[in-house]
Amino acid sequence: MLRGILTFFGTIFSVLTLGIMVIALSIGAVFHVYGRDLPSHESLANYTPPTISRIYSGEGRIIDEFAQERRLFTPAEDIPDLLKQAFISAEDKNFYSHGGYDARGIAAAIFDAVRTRGRDVRGASTITQQVMKNFLLSGDRKIARKIKEIILATRIEDTLSKDDILELYMNEIFLGQNSYGVAAAAQSYFNKTLTELAPHEAAFLASMPKAPSDYHPVREKTRLKARRDFVLREMFENGYLDQEVYLAEVEQPLRSVQNGDFEPYAKSLPPRDYFTDEIRRQLSEDFGEGEFFSGGLSVRATIDPEMQVEAADALQRQLEKYDRGLGRWRKADKKIPTEVLGDEPAWRAALANLDIARDIDLDGHWYPAVVLDVGDQRMRIGIDGVAETETEPQVVPRKDIAWMSGDFKSNFEPGDVVHVRRMMDDESDTFIRWTLRQVPEAQGGFVAMDVNTGRVLAMQGGFSYQDSVFNRATQAQRQPGSSFKPFVYAAALDSGYSPATIVIDAPIEIDTPQGLWRPRNSSNKFYGPTPLRTGIEQSRNLMTIRLAQEVGMDTVAAYAESFGVYDNMGQYLANALGSDETTLYKMVAAYAMFANGGERVRPSLVDRVQDRYGKTVYRQDQRDCVDCSDPAIPDARGPRIVSDRKRAIDAITAYQLTSMMRGVVDRGTAARHVNLPVPVAGKTGTTNDALDVWFIGFTSNIVAGCYIGFDQPRSLGRSAYGGTMCGPVFQQFMTKAVEKYGGGEFRVPPGGHFIKIDRYSGAPLPPDANGDFVVAEYFRDGEDPIFGYIFDGGFAMGSDLDLFSAGETEQIREVTTSTGSTAQVGDKASFGELSSGGLY
Repeated sequence: MLRGILTFFGTIFSVLTLGIMVIALSIGAVFHVYGRDLPSHESLANYTPPTISRIYSGEGRIIDEFAQERRLFTPAEDIPDLLKQAFISAEDKNFYSHGGYDARGIAAAIFDAVRTRGRDVRGASTITQQVMKNFLLSGDRKIARKIKEIILATRIEDTLSKDDILELYMNEIFLGQNSYGVAAAAQSYFNKTLTELAPHEAAFLASMPKAPSDYHPVREKTRLKARRDFVLREMFENGYLDQEVYLAEVEQPLRSVQNGDFEPYAKSLPPRDYFTDEIRRQLSEDFGEGEFFSGGLSVRATIDPEMQVEAADALQRQLEKYDRGLGRWRKADKKIPTEVLGDEPAWRAALANLDIARDIDLDGHWYPAVVLDVGDQRMRIGIDGVAETETEPQVVPRKDIAWMSGDFKSNFEPGDVVHVRRMMDDESDTFIRWTLRQVPEAQGGFVAMDVNTGRVLAMQGGFSYQDSVFNRATQAQRQPGSSFKPFVYAAALDSGYSPATIVIDAPIEIDTPQGLWRPRNSSNKFYGPTPLRTGIEQSRNLMTIRLAQEVGMDTVAAYAESFGVYDNMGQYLANALGSDETTLYKMVAAYAMFANGGERVRPSLVDRVQDRYGKTVYRQDQRDCVDCSDPAIPDARGPRIVSDRKRAIDAITAYQLTSMMRGVVDRGTAARHVNLPVPVAGKTGTTNDALDVWFIGFTSNIVAGCYIGFDQPRSLGRSAYGGTMCGPVFQQFMTKAVEKYGGGEFRVPPGGHFIKIDRYSGAPLPPDANGDFVVAEYFRDGEDPIFGYIFDGGFAMGSDLDLFSAGETEQIREVTTSTGSTAQVGDKASFGELSSGGLY
């Protein structure tokens, strides 16, 4: 009997032992099979997650951010213990004690799934397993993936410390609101740093990994609060919070940026503009889009924020002035359905969600508004984000549209979306009325940079970045017109010509494959034999054509390419008048080389780029400070900065051109529009039919340029000139720039001497000569200038031309056209033996 009992229990024991062995071997086999060909977990030790790249101003202020995944990487030692405890309590309370997976948790999850017949399937993944799933595996819910997850989790526990694993988890996990990692999430939900978080806010974030969309702080506020309170209770039960703190934190309301309880972080950043977007475009080319958007780069921009505001204001002001001068209101291209206009919450919601420019601050902020009702004497509007008050009724009176043709009913319809701004009394700063504004159709660009370093201080690529992201300063290919002429004169001066060289200003006929070309001067009058200086000062097209013919267009093209204006310039005579296309950015950089004495500069929007570890990977200024580290430098002397930059042109040539371009501002085509308290030089440009107008000018330290034209080229009108339209933009900006950066006399290079000449005839004068007709020109030492020799470029001069007399200035008359508008024209010309046509 006893033997039978022992045999029975022995058999059972053997069966159990054998079963356990079979199960163990089976599990081992499963883990062996799935453990082969797994991703390398060791790579996580060197993992660098995608991180936000940030752009800083020179003062160290963040001015823009770019990211594919909005993440701010934070090392484990910088993550507060309170936040770690919140996530551990919510996701894996045994994190510091298990070996990568929680067997009891897995068993409990299996038991619940069997008990509820699959209705209650809850996760049992530890934080380590979640790291493996997020980094190395897919997110599918399969047994195979779970097995691989456990295998990798046990392996990574032998490779990384618990804090390293927690660091990976808390920086990688998605927490909603386009936020990856806890630092970005704290900023998105509370606009706080991690160290500023209260326990209930830490619990708020720890509630999100479960399913961010299911715990939205607005749509699912009640559900999120319940989950937050659960996490707080777990923190209390795990000993991370005492009872007093726990009870106080549970009573805290659920507050977030999304509920309007905190200002959003984005509000602390200025609106994205052309400057930072151009940095994005250039660095994406240099570093690759992947590295720029995810490499955690720190970019120190060259921008001067104060001057950037001035550049935008100056260009916007001129564009609006021109637009309003046309007297036309263009029909609204954005509308809100009329059926919602009677429901204020509905039209406000529609207006708030509309894609329309909200970054315009010209004489006050421009607000989007919707036309609610149109009357004869006034128009009622609803303004985005502004409540109507008795002192600021949201109506536009008839007198506000006196500048435009037509009345309210012919120009507006209910549902039209427009822009408005407050009109304020200049003296009392009290509200007068809401006034209508429209984004101009004519556009333009503006660039300003340091002449010695090429650092771009300001850039405006259009009227409004949010209205049009196309950057007309760097991307618009336009004809520079007469602003190109200095490069023709630079080629001539370096080829043996001097400021006293005489070139004929008279009509020309050129036989081209397209037919007979007769270029002309805009004034329709001529100077005849005239010194080189006049060709620049009065922008004489015919002198420039003759000079280009004498020098050779191959030489002119080589100079233009050397200055970076063109990559491959066509060698046609018309291109001497700026008919080939280039960008404002290239032109301003080229003028910087005139201003700094002929040294080549590399224009840049960026001073320095550092990678995520703080290592400098790009530095714009390559000059050497030879004694910056010498502590014995006297207080009265600064350190020496040595440059190895190559020359674009000879220093004397650069000064001669600068002197002649000073005449453009003092006496020439820009004289009535540019007036600064320091010496300034520059050149206007107006293309055929005024499709493009330019002005580029410089002081001893700042060069700035403006271009204005329609995106789809058409005439700006007969009264449009570079001096009249771009001159005021330059004047406004440079007035502020001179106040801030100063300016002085242009440096005279060694190796030359001054000779006084008659500005009208080019004849030499005695040293004591003075008067309006006297100009001191700079000549190279050792070269005896030839006076009186006349260059005609091979083109004959008529015998009965209507020439300017000495001292006579160009007279531009204002006339009334057949349409009733006004235009400016030069005096009627007698072309002698030749006819002329074709304005450049």
